[in-house]
Order: sequence, then structure tokens, then C-alpha cells
Amino acid sequence: MGFFTADLCDDFSDKIEVLGPDFKSYGGIVKFKGTAITIKLDKNNKDLVTLLRDEKGDGKVVVVDVDMKYFAVVGDNLMKFANDNKYEGIIINGYVRDTVTTKDFSVGLLAKGTCPRKYIPTQNGKLNIPITIDGIDIREGDYIYVDPDGIVISKEKLV
Repeated sequence: MGFFTADLCDDFSDKIEVLGPDFKSYGGIVKFKGTAITIKLDKNNKDLVTLLRDEKGDGKVVVVDVDMKYFAVVGDNLMKFANDNKYEGIIINGYVRDTVTTKDFSVGLLAKGTCPRKYIPTQNGKLNIPITIDGIDIREGDYIYVDPDGIVISKEKLV
């Protein structure tokens, strides 16, 4: 994959934003890029399950906001759906679980940390709405670039 986030920051400093340093990698790949699909959840991951299971993800990165509520919204089952539908990666402003096995899938997975529990009662989420993470506004169609140095967001395709 022909990019490094550090080079993107150097070459396009006026066109990029960088998410904060608190994200950790839990997926099978650590370098990925794609256009954003945004989803806002209220603890429960029902709508994320539907998206990852039923929609093709070629060239897509799902950006999930759960306001840092301490419930896991992605584990090995959702990573299997994401892998089967060829999503590039998932970035979560929240938590994941099953991290021993989430690395078995060729999908990037970044989150703020881990939590063993999930939220059982079904709650609806909101798909393709603007979300804000670390003070950065992210919209459907933004370009996401990830490597071990960080997460770069751009309104336009850079590479």
C-alpha cells in the first residue's frame, strides 16, 4: 500500500486532520485506507452488525462513535462479517472484545481499548451522519488513511 501517514501529513498539512493517539490496533492488518462510512451507536451494535453482515465493504472504512461508553461493539463475529464483505477497516471511538481472535481477520481494527461485555438491549443507531471524534468532524465519504503512526482524515483523496 503506497502511503505513509507521516508523509501525508508532510505533503498535505493543509488538507488533513489527525485523530488522537489513544487508538490501539486489534485487527489483522495495521495499514489500510478507504472512504468513510459513519455510524453513531448508543451502546448496542445491532445496526453495525447489519451493515457489516449485509453490505459490501470494498474500499470502505467504518468509523463508529459510541461516545466512549464502556461496552464492546466489535468482537470476532463482527470481524468475520467485515472480513467476508471485504471491509478495509473499522475505527471505534469506544471498545472491542475477543481481541485474541480479532487479529485473525484481514481487516484493520482500531479502538480506544477493550471491554469484555456487550450491551444486550437493542438500541437503534444512526448511519451516515456526521460524527465528531477527538474534535475532528468525520463525514461519510471522507478519506481515511491508517498505519502504525496514526489515523489521517481528509475530505479529498490524497493517494
